Amino acid sequence: MEKTLVILKPSAIQRGLIGNVISRFENKGLHLIGLKMIQLNDEILNIHYAHLKDKSFFTDVKESMMSCPVIVQCWEGVDAVNVVRKLIGKTNGREATPGTIRGDFSMSAQENIVHASDSLSSAEIELSRFFGKGELFDYKISMSSSLYGRDELL
Repeated sequence: MEKTLVILKPSAIQRGLIGNVISRFENKGLHLIGLKMIQLNDEILNIHYAHLKDKSFFTDVKESMMSCPVIVQCWEGVDAVNVVRKLIGKTNGREATPGTIRGDFSMSAQENIVHASDSLSSAEIELSRFFGKGELFDYKISMSSSLYGRDELL
């Protein structure tokens, strides 16, 4: 099973969309194995968004992400990284397909409700950045046989 990071950004928190967004992942059949609210700071955002440091909007992104606490989550499932990416939609909410999280809840490229890992390798790095030892849980859900075929769980 793959694990992936999802962050509910300040735009989701401020707009009261926490339950709506989390329910999208639950309804799909992903398994929540870690969840916490944290206040991001300059240090962690410089690391997390290092790939954007030379972009003109870097400071704006950091200020937005520090404007209020965020909710970090770890979701698990077969092909979880790709499933989550499809559920969230394109980065720019105005361009995201209706039915996706960003397509339904966002009108912005920056204030776009959610961050999600873009690859399995990024997920591993990002999960270790936001979750410490003992903060991710391994537990069985009784409906696994209703979500996947036997050959998909090997």
